Amino acid sequence: MKIYLILLFSVFSFVALAQDAPIKWATQETFFEDLRGKDLPAFKWVTINKKPFSNIDLKNQVVVINFWFEKCPPCIAEMPELNNLVVKYGKKAVRFIGITHDSPASAKQFQKRSGYKYEIVALTQDELRKLNINHGFPSNVLVGKDGKIIYATANISFSDPQFKAKSILFEEKLKAALEN
Repeated sequence: MKIYLILLFSVFSFVALAQDAPIKWATQETFFEDLRGKDLPAFKWVTINKKPFSNIDLKNQVVVINFWFEKCPPCIAEMPELNNLVVKYGKKAVRFIGITHDSPASAKQFQKRSGYKYEIVALTQDELRKLNINHGFPSNVLVGKDGKIIYATANISFSDPQFKAKSILFEEKLKAALEN
């Protein structure tokens, strides 16, 4: 009987200790934090203009990846800000890639209509899931010249107070990545 009591006490002790450990809830922000320092996953894609490229082609380049789709109001709202980044940094060895789950034809029409300046890749939703570097739409991922993810955030907006600080941080990290 003593053995059973000791075992029972031991189990409850471990449970009590486990409850003292801090809990890290899975949120969009914790997902993005966990991406930092990880390699950009391997891939082979074709742009909507039928230009093939892979993660290997992005080595020694700073890359900004924007996850969006045509029926996403926040995605559309941030595109002028993203286009401003292209104007500001596009000639400084930064590659801007927009990834959507819209069809290639639809994405191409959207790009013509909207003036979205990113190079666009249309993936299936299953391909997006397997890539596993976005957490909702829009998502923006900054990748360094070494192929490692530097920073990720949701909306980019330098005017909306809700997103301004993270957008400024995104741009600061982009500038720093260019200097390295």
